[in-house]
Amino acid sequence: MNGRPISGASVDARRGRGRRGGPLALLLTTALFAVTACGGGGGSDSDDDKPGSGAGRQKNNEPSAAVVAIAPKDGAKSVATSGALKITADKGRLTDVKVSDADGNTIDGKIVKDGSAWKPAHHLAASTKYKVHATAKDSEGRESAKDTSFTTLTPQNTFVGHFTPEDGSKVGVGMPFSVNFTRGITKPEDVEKAIEITSKPEVEIRHKWYGNDRIDFRPEEYWKPGTKVTARLNLDGVEGRPGVYGKQSKSVSFTIGRSQVSTVDAKSKKMKVERDGKVIKTIPITAGAPGTTTYNGKMVITEKLKVTRMNGETVGFGGEYDIKDVPHAMRLSTSGTFIHGNYWAAPSTFGAQNVSHGCVGLRDVRGGGDKKTPSAWFYEKSMIGDVVVVKNSKDKQVQWFNGLNAWNLDWDKWEK
Repeated sequence: MNGRPISGASVDARRGRGRRGGPLALLLTTALFAVTACGGGGGSDSDDDKPGSGAGRQKNNEPSAAVVAIAPKDGAKSVATSGALKITADKGRLTDVKVSDADGNTIDGKIVKDGSAWKPAHHLAASTKYKVHATAKDSEGRESAKDTSFTTLTPQNTFVGHFTPEDGSKVGVGMPFSVNFTRGITKPEDVEKAIEITSKPEVEIRHKWYGNDRIDFRPEEYWKPGTKVTARLNLDGVEGRPGVYGKQSKSVSFTIGRSQVSTVDAKSKKMKVERDGKVIKTIPITAGAPGTTTYNGKMVITEKLKVTRMNGETVGFGGEYDIKDVPHAMRLSTSGTFIHGNYWAAPSTFGAQNVSHGCVGLRDVRGGGDKKTPSAWFYEKSMIGDVVVVKNSKDKQVQWFNGLNAWNLDWDKWEK
């Protein structure tokens, strides 16, 4: 060794040859080049197109193409209760829609088959704030949602429906459900949709308007005993006539009691009382006199009065009679037909002569205090909704709307 330092290059070369040798280094370099060349190529083998790749995640994170549109606009006030609420989806399908008021009550509705729109099942309530949440998905399954709120109008003019029978009552098999409105209705279809009548056991129920302020509902035949009937009046927000809105939302239920149908034969002057299809009593009666005959037809008891005043002037008979204490009176028609106790005629009249002004009379005593009289017995055995049929009278058939006498109109004339 001559003592001169060895150059750095010579040292590095020696170290390289001593550790890995020339052929190994060349092989590694060639392999590295091959990997680099493969990874730099294009086409479908790129990792960017495989599940979980950066490009796939980027595509899934793109905004949904679906656009949800809601009318009325967010924050709108004095919104119409019908026709104003519209929810649609563009470039996608609606998947979920919820419309609810401040109490959490939801509005029923349905998404149309192609998912392009949602339609409410009925009108909205008046003076109510609603919240809307709607979600749609585009063709890639990405969701888009929108939330809005609005408040419906406060009507200046309103109407309600007075109904019979009363909620929770038990009535006879002939009782229809009848609603009288405080304002004349000029949009009957909208009001009809807001009244739902159901029964258990289920039976078809149809309706009929009388004028523009009354609607009655009934099945084809008398109700079956034990039937429970429910009427839902969803009138709040219904525009019954221009600028006049319903303000009533109520559910009414009543039950049908035993069957009692009594048949008055004006010719034989007798009445057969049938309970659940069996005759339980035959009672002598007096019907309308030749000049003031009793209506024929099926009549329903709508009112029971232990004592009442009957004045001929109120039903077009002038001053022919004014009896201040008629006992056991039960109304059969609006025009003044009753079946009632009669204490002023001789006992021999009943079953023998027709002497009334159109009512059906039963023997009674003044004040109605004798429970053994035919009139007292019949009064105690009868309930609102029982049927009294009059036949063989020389008069016309009572009109279906004269009282709650729906059974005198053919079934095919009642609307579904």
